[in-house]
Amino acid sequence: MSQDRETRGFQAEVSRLLHLMVHSLYSNREIFLRELISNASDACDKLRFQALDDDSLMESDPEPWIRLTVNPDAGTLTIADNGIGMSRQDAVDNLGTIARSGTEKFLASLTGDRKKDAQLIGQFGVGFYSAFIVADRVEVFSRRAGEPAEQGVRWESDGQGEFTVETVTREQRGTAVVLHLREDAREFLDAGKVRSVVQQYSDHVAFPILMASEAKAGEEGEQGESEWQTINSATALWQRPRTEVSDEEYQNFYRHISHDFQDALTWSHNKVEGALEYTSLLYVPARAPFDLYHREASRGLKLYVQRVFIMDDAEQFLPMYLRFIKGVIDAPNLPLNVSRELLQDYGPVRKIRAALTKRVLQMLKKLGNDDEQYATFWAQFGEVLKEGIGEDPDNREAIAALLRFPSTEDTAPGAVSLDRYLERAGEGQDKIYYLLADNLDAARNSPHLEVFRKKNIEVLLLTGRVDEWMVNYLDEYQGKKLVNAARGQLDMDDREEEAKAAEQDNPLIERLAASLGDRVTEVRPTGRLVESPACLVLGEDELGPQLRQMLEAAGQPVPESKPALEVNLSHPLLERLQGIEDQAGFDEIAELLLDQALLAEGRLPKDPAATARRLNRLLQAQAERA
Repeated sequence: MSQDRETRGFQAEVSRLLHLMVHSLYSNREIFLRELISNASDACDKLRFQALDDDSLMESDPEPWIRLTVNPDAGTLTIADNGIGMSRQDAVDNLGTIARSGTEKFLASLTGDRKKDAQLIGQFGVGFYSAFIVADRVEVFSRRAGEPAEQGVRWESDGQGEFTVETVTREQRGTAVVLHLREDAREFLDAGKVRSVVQQYSDHVAFPILMASEAKAGEEGEQGESEWQTINSATALWQRPRTEVSDEEYQNFYRHISHDFQDALTWSHNKVEGALEYTSLLYVPARAPFDLYHREASRGLKLYVQRVFIMDDAEQFLPMYLRFIKGVIDAPNLPLNVSRELLQDYGPVRKIRAALTKRVLQMLKKLGNDDEQYATFWAQFGEVLKEGIGEDPDNREAIAALLRFPSTEDTAPGAVSLDRYLERAGEGQDKIYYLLADNLDAARNSPHLEVFRKKNIEVLLLTGRVDEWMVNYLDEYQGKKLVNAARGQLDMDDREEEAKAAEQDNPLIERLAASLGDRVTEVRPTGRLVESPACLVLGEDELGPQLRQMLEAAGQPVPESKPALEVNLSHPLLERLQGIEDQAGFDEIAELLLDQALLAEGRLPKDPAATARRLNRLLQAQAERA
């Protein structure tokens, strides 16, 4: 036994994840091989990249490979590579902890439902820990490229909470993962079974995946002098002609780069030649990752230059509002010495970014032809796509065409596009009307909609958390101005405006204004209401409730905002109010009129307890008269 052998405990998150994986992913356990081969592929990619600056890292073994060895006698399956390898500290850090932002949030989202948890774990990326789905003991032998043979490492664990690590001598650089298979996983000792799984899930891997014609393995799963056979196509899938790639291959490659369990909704494979040369393969996932709104979460495309891996999360090629897109870009003419920091401002990168952005928007436009598929996309990524309205003015019209909202005609969350709204608009309607609210129930029941229902005019119901921010940047669409149904003067009918002007001199207006004082900017007759007695209307430049909440949550100062109170003078309550001579009684009802207008919008009065006392006094008086 090595003198520097030590036993350590797993990070708490690792222990919990291991338990969940073994139980949640049991029915889909073939994915362990896909994940371990994917890790081996990444290790080969990283070695090739680092060897661009230091070719001595290749040692005497310049051709990358991934080798699979089955040993029925020992009950082991080994996945080995000659990639970058790990030092002792790398093994402790990479195999004993999860150094990924949002881990606690991810674990909190797990439900205990095996089917649902399997999808969540897939989003997180099961990686190395998937080995314990089929193995009751895992050994890892590794040596980092460039380090002496005496600096190899052996790591071992049964996945029950602890692992051991020791320094060993290892001539071969790279990593060998030796799985001591459970009794119920012995099917993976069949070379034919392993070969079929590789061809199903990992055929696209760009490095040769080799199996031996004879299954004889040494201590570290290394093969003797047996003949190696390549069992995958070993061609970068994105470099193959589209006509030669099946849908199943595209989907398998998506799962390889995303670690997702679900198929992608759609993809686009494109090769551009000429002065700006690159190949891209872009995917739209069917499910949002748990860290979609975590600004520091990794995002971006896998970047290759002349098929040489450069970086995993090249965020410079797509804007932030398209951060959910997965895929690969291979740009052979990018200089390899361009740093991550400079890449954003490099001329060709800006051009590729603009082209890829337009391509993604075209993908989404095409997806929009399938209402069911697009509804799935919108439910997962609609709120993120809205960010593009403010962030990408060059593509604002194209993004606006992709937006979906509920409306007074169809209250499904992603039912109505702006184009569909305009198709249904009445002749002569030159505006797109919308209403902002905290939730769909508050929007549907808003008194601001009464006049629109009366005139049979559709109103979009905007309840998303960024909707108010978004419409500040979206003044019009297809030449039609967007108008907030609860803000300013509607100017829907000149004759109604004339009638309102005539009612402005009604003494009740002045009396209500004096009673409410500085709680409102003004009291005025309304053209909005049909059934309700009053409603609140924001000025054209006032902050709405959504923006106000966003600023407050961010700790930003929020300017004071006061609405106008519009009253329906033909409502029985207002007619009765005109006959109340007792000023105290009048003030009491005026205050309740304002409070109920707040409640109708889903907002609380400034002093809810005072409102309750007024209601109690009113109910008591009514009971005494009865």
